Amino acid sequence: MAIVNEIKCARCDRKYSGVRSRCPYCGARRIGRGKYSEESDNAKGKMIISVLILAVFTVAAGILLFSTPGDSTPAPPEPSPGLEEPDDGLISLPGLEPPPPPPTVEPSPVIQIPIGSIQVWFGNSRWDRESFTLSSSDQTVQFQFTIEPPGFDRGSDFNIEFISNNEEVVTVEEVIVGQAGRYGFKVSRVARGNTRVRIVITNNGEEQEVWTRPVHVSN
Repeated sequence: MAIVNEIKCARCDRKYSGVRSRCPYCGARRIGRGKYSEESDNAKGKMIISVLILAVFTVAAGILLFSTPGDSTPAPPEPSPGLEEPDDGLISLPGLEPPPPPPTVEPSPVIQIPIGSIQVWFGNSRWDRESFTLSSSDQTVQFQFTIEPPGFDRGSDFNIEFISNNEEVVTVEEVIVGQAGRYGFKVSRVARGNTRVRIVITNNGEEQEVWTRPVHVSN
């Protein structure tokens, strides 16, 4: 059943909506309720029903609106009097900082002991001669020496070399001495002539000639 009833035109007998004042087909003015409108025109009753339905929807919407529970989120607690808040109102927690790098271990400085001098010994006596001669009876001469100040250890940072400037005249070899702090070497004749015997010490990469003597080989 339509809310707005239709009426019949008194001129052309066509139905049109009751809200119009003229017939949309022939243009005749509506007179009263129209032709044959008594049978189906309940406009007043329909209007009342429409108002009632609208009232029911309005009441239902009001009930739903007022029966919806409010926001139940608890209010944030107020800060304690002794705590200070940052400017933005948020209490920021400290972030996780990366662990500090391990401390750099500095290498121990190399303490280089300067070599003062060496003391050469022939037998049990100190030998301070500026040169020496090998005769036919002296095939080999053996010496010992100590280094001042003491405390040097043979190794990669400390080395001793025994050098003959001409091995066709004499040769120089190290001799193991079973006494701490003493070193030994021997000079052996090869042929007649003149040359020089040297002792060179390398201490922490620095080479130093600590002893040198001319040698004469006679018949």
